[in-house]
Formats: sequence, structure tokens, C-alpha cells
Amino acid sequence: MSKINIYSEKEIEILREGGKILHTILKTLEKETLENVSTKDLDIRAKELCIENNAIPAFLNYTPGGAKRPFPGAICISVNHEVVHGIPNEKPKILKKGDVVTLDMGLKYMGMFTDSAVTLVVGGGEYNKVGQEMIDVAARALNNAIDILKPGLRTGDIGQAIEDTVKKNKGKIYKIPTILGGHGIGYGIHEDPFVPNFGKAGEGVVLKEGNVIAIEPILTENSTAMNTLSDGYTFVTQDKGLAVHVEHTVVITKDGCEVITMG
Repeated sequence: MSKINIYSEKEIEILREGGKILHTILKTLEKETLENVSTKDLDIRAKELCIENNAIPAFLNYTPGGAKRPFPGAICISVNHEVVHGIPNEKPKILKKGDVVTLDMGLKYMGMFTDSAVTLVVGGGEYNKVGQEMIDVAARALNNAIDILKPGLRTGDIGQAIEDTVKKNKGKIYKIPTILGGHGIGYGIHEDPFVPNFGKAGEGVVLKEGNVIAIEPILTENSTAMNTLSDGYTFVTQDKGLAVHVEHTVVITKDGCEVITMG
């Protein structure tokens, strides 16, 4: 494993500013994710909002390790059984009431990166009660992981907090794809360490003050079996079951943590 970056207060202030912009953009896009709206239109809107805020969409033209081509969208939009990395603008979807839609966006601001994701049900949770319950479970898992963050915590503690939350749901026990998870972030969109959504307390990398990580619980409805579409990016559940994804970028502080992708 490479050295995990520790960021200065000056660098964290830039991340803070970028995180606020990303939060504002995602909130705007969330409000505009409506019935009969196209994913391509949302992608165009994401680009417009970046220009308005002097920021750069981090995923646009980014080529992650193993990819054969750059990502073509400003934002990942994954619908229903699409788990992550849905391409919004090549085969656009017209959204319908009850669709479960994840908006996952990275932002580059003054040379530094933040990353965040929200999932919603088009028209409201009453149109897809299973999808809404999955969103609620994932959000609780994210909040529970954030609540325990502090220097000295290990990535396994984060993973266990997420896994325990999912397994203790009073309704259905949803699944956690173990190959997907969070990551370090700062000068790169993906940095060390890998931040799992499962694990055992006391194991994994020790976090220190000044580390910056993206925590992102990802759940599938029935099975963790997934395929990658021919576009080279979009992960989908093999059984067509629903998937949800929530994410925040977080700074480890002296006494705890600070979520920088919140308003």
C-alpha cells in the first residue's frame, strides 16, 4: 500500500470549499431528477453547474485503472439494477415514477477532489417502497460510520459499522458487494486506502488526523452477483435486483471528523 496522504489545514480548506459546491450541485440535480427527465439532460445540467461554480466535473474524461477509455459523462447516473458507474449520455434513459436513481459525482476545485453520491426514488418513496427502504438503510450505515470516525480508527471499524447496520435492519437484510467501497481522496480522485463496506473492528489501515476519505455504502436487493456492461463502466445486478449508493467525503480531525460534502 502507498503512503496515505495527510492534508494540511490550507488544503482541507480548499476541499471544504469544493465539498460545499458539490453538495449544492447534487442538491440541485436531486430536485431536477423528475419523471420524464432524461439522464442526458441531467448530465448537461451537471456540466452547466460546474461552469457556474468554477469547478471541473472530475469523472469527465477520467480513465480509472483497467478502463479501456475515459468516462464520457460529467456524473455517474445509475438507475434501478445499475449498481455504480452508469453512463448518463450514451444511451440516455427517460426517468419514470418509481425509478431508483443514484447521482454520483466527483468535483475538482482548485486542483483538489471531493466525491459524493445520493440515491432517490423518482416521484417519492411511496412509488418504490423497497427502493426507499434500501436508501434509508444505506443512509443509516453511512451516518453510523461517520459517527465513529476519529484518529486511531481503522478501516475495518468503518466496514463493521456499515455491515452491522445493514444486518440489523428490521426489514429485509440487503446485500453488500464486497468488491466495491470507499477510498482516500484529495489530490487524486481515488487514493489509498480502500474503505470497505464490511469488515472486522480492529483490522485494516489506521486513520490519522488529516486523512481524507470517501465513505460509500453500496447495497443490492437480493444478490451481490454483478456484470459489467459492454460500455466498460456500468455494473449491474445479474438478477435485475435494485441497487443503491450513498457517499460523503470526510476529513479526520483532531477529535473526530468533518463531513465536507454537506451544506
